[in-house]
Amino acid sequence: MTFKNLILPALLALSLSGCGGAQYYLYTLFGPDHHYAASAGPVAAVPPPPAPGSAADKKDFEILLDWQARRTEADCAGAKAQSAADYDKFFGEVSPFPNPLPPEASTILFRVYYDGGKTVGAAKKRFSRPRPFRRDKAIEPCLGRIGGLAYPSGHATVSRLFALLLADVQPARREIFLASSDRAALNRVIGGVHHPSDIEAGKLLGNAIYAELLKNPSFRADLEKLRALAKK
Repeated sequence: MTFKNLILPALLALSLSGCGGAQYYLYTLFGPDHHYAASAGPVAAVPPPPAPGSAADKKDFEILLDWQARRTEADCAGAKAQSAADYDKFFGEVSPFPNPLPPEASTILFRVYYDGGKTVGAAKKRFSRPRPFRRDKAIEPCLGRIGGLAYPSGHATVSRLFALLLADVQPARREIFLASSDRAALNRVIGGVHHPSDIEAGKLLGNAIYAELLKNPSFRADLEKLRALAKK
């Protein structure tokens, strides 16, 4: 058995148990390109960000500064509570699955998260848009001066992707799942680490990734398993 075949199951188990970003990062190094959907198609569906200095770009900063002026400590605390792009952080209060997550559900959700994360990484690399506080010193992020690139928002992408999946698991609760996703995405603007257009691009990317997932027979089979695991 090869080193890769030995390490991947261990890293996957650590990632699913919530052991943190280091294990996920190692899994991206040793893991597959994707589980259900490759990144090329969804990334192509995302337009470039607003040009620096354009009307749309200026509007981004108007909205950011408006939120900065009126956000409360509770707003920032809510944003900090969702600082990690994590299923439980986004949907823990409305999740249709038992708590703790059944192992099979956890595995499937991780695969979706992995494909989403790989696609976000490819899109960010393609567009290379700096975070807003690196472009304008007037922006004071209450989430800290975090690293990484801005466009599209990974939080907006992944939360949208999960929301669409959950809406297919329990269609009657679709609006609840989408509202939870929208709030997680908005928290990144409130926190000062994303432009509003990063959020809109993330939602668009999440839609495109989910459309690709639905083309995959393995994903559709796993979606049926999730429906069976959901609370009645």
